[in-house]
Amino acid sequence: MDTRVIMIQGRGETLSSEEEQALQEAGEVLRRGGLVAFPTETVYGLGGDALNPESSRKIYAAKGRPSDNPLIVHIARMEDLAAIVRQVSGEAALLARTFWPGPLTMILPKAESVPYETTGGLETVAVRMPSHPVARRLIVWGGGYVAAPSANLSGRPSPTSAKYVLEDMNGRIDMILDGGEGDIGLESTIVDLTVSPPQILRPGYITREMLETVLGQVGVDQTILQADSGQAPRAPGMKYRHYAPKGELTIISGPAGQVTNYINIHAAEDRKQGYKVGVIGTDEALAQYRADVVSSLGSRRDEDSIARHLYSILREFDDAQVTRIYSECFETTGLGQAIMNRLLKAAGHKLIVLDGTVSSAGQDNRV
Repeated sequence: MDTRVIMIQGRGETLSSEEEQALQEAGEVLRRGGLVAFPTETVYGLGGDALNPESSRKIYAAKGRPSDNPLIVHIARMEDLAAIVRQVSGEAALLARTFWPGPLTMILPKAESVPYETTGGLETVAVRMPSHPVARRLIVWGGGYVAAPSANLSGRPSPTSAKYVLEDMNGRIDMILDGGEGDIGLESTIVDLTVSPPQILRPGYITREMLETVLGQVGVDQTILQADSGQAPRAPGMKYRHYAPKGELTIISGPAGQVTNYINIHAAEDRKQGYKVGVIGTDEALAQYRADVVSSLGSRRDEDSIARHLYSILREFDDAQVTRIYSECFETTGLGQAIMNRLLKAAGHKLIVLDGTVSSAGQDNRV
């Protein structure tokens, strides 16, 4: 299979006639049971017809994704929600009015129209309405219901540009819509509305604090910042190692000066042993690091920048063939919780704490 790449320059609500024609063609691919990667405001998605079991099986096969890991159904119109869930609760309607279109996924009881191949065998379905105009137009042309996990090989960093989609998916899918760089850079927040109080299963740009201003009390699944449990995942990204670069990643937590010193000492030792070493830092400390590749996620005062650059830096380290990576640690509140969730999964929860406390991964890492 030859994977076609089509450029879509328009980022506003109005697309050119040529771009609209390309989206219509991509929609036909979806209707025929094919797979199309496309940009969203979070990361690139790998789309297939959510109501076609064979399309969902193709998604799992293309990604090498375990079939019990649920897919997210993307819709483009509010009225389409009622066709894929058994009931639109008051909480769901309130969240949709507040945060849709946008980076929020809701877990709701599924309707019979949604095949188990899409839900990972669960009686619930994950649904979101993206805000990216290319994504929404593609969904309409594709029939209204597009299952779309991130467009990467399972376990790899999610792609925020078409370049990395092609790297992972060339020859595995029919088409890639290249809409440029992603805006947010981290996958959507997932909130389970089948439990009381509602519970965050994956943190994202829509934070717990934002959800609580609308719903009141909102819980957080305890595995978000801990090692994966042996239970079947209730939502995408809960159980399996995700977002991982090819090099070994270790997160270092502690006072800033100690973190810098620890990373520089171990980077020097690793380089003597023949490893190519990379450091993920922030603007505030970047000049102090000594390694083969040193990259900044941005300023600690700008969590949006940190989130937006995380996956691209992990991919760039792969491009540079970095074999050992050290990263600074980040706050575990607000958007920082989502950043740390992704970093911990990318590191296989390898976290070293320098101040003698127990790590958020539930392990004593005193050094």
